[in-house]
Amino acid sequence: MRNKVLKNISIVLSLTLGLAFVARFAGAAILRLYLELGIGGCSKNIILCSVPGEEVINHTIDQSYLEGLTQYKFPGIEISLPKTFLVMKEVIKKAYYKKMKHRQGRDLAYLLYERPGFLMDLFPRAKKTGTQDDYEFLQHIMYSRPQDIKGLDDAFFVVMKSIFIPDLGGKKNIKIIKFSDKNKKGFIAYSLDAQANYFDCNIVDSAGNFFKVYIKDKDVLLDLDKVLTILSTLKHN
Repeated sequence: MRNKVLKNISIVLSLTLGLAFVARFAGAAILRLYLELGIGGCSKNIILCSVPGEEVINHTIDQSYLEGLTQYKFPGIEISLPKTFLVMKEVIKKAYYKKMKHRQGRDLAYLLYERPGFLMDLFPRAKKTGTQDDYEFLQHIMYSRPQDIKGLDDAFFVVMKSIFIPDLGGKKNIKIIKFSDKNKKGFIAYSLDAQANYFDCNIVDSAGNFFKVYIKDKDVLLDLDKVLTILSTLKHN
């Protein structure tokens, strides 16, 4: 996943160069049109116009569910998940995927950890706009929408949103929530369906560490309450 993120960063930088040119010589309407031609509009990618609605603060942990989870530890990150899940950190090599073809129908969880300041380093200009840290950077991404673009900075965060949130099943019932507890805060973009549930969780802890937890729940075992309970176990090691 990390290599994919870095590859996406190069795409963002290329698009940003084009956006900078358009922003300098054209108005906001042309900038929005240029962006739609590049990444598509809300009808093609519904997540672009989805913004956080509900806010969950200090979610009540389901202790009985928590006790049935299995703890997974990787360098930089640990979390507890249902034992039926295939859990992977960062990018799995292509050869490994070939060996794992028989598991492609399984429930999956992909984990990513990055040091404090990782997101801010993606777009140094963000500091000039008043963005203070990775959480504020993440907040800009989640609240950005194509129709709100007025300049280059707005356009950049829309581009980031288009590649930052992965596949959520291509469904129209996508939602985003904002959540926080005593030592973590972030956003969950998700969709629930009878065939599969998808959760993309982006979290910053009190020390500034950044985590992404992407869950593909093929067996429809999870709901938002269970995912929030799972995220309560997430920490940097």
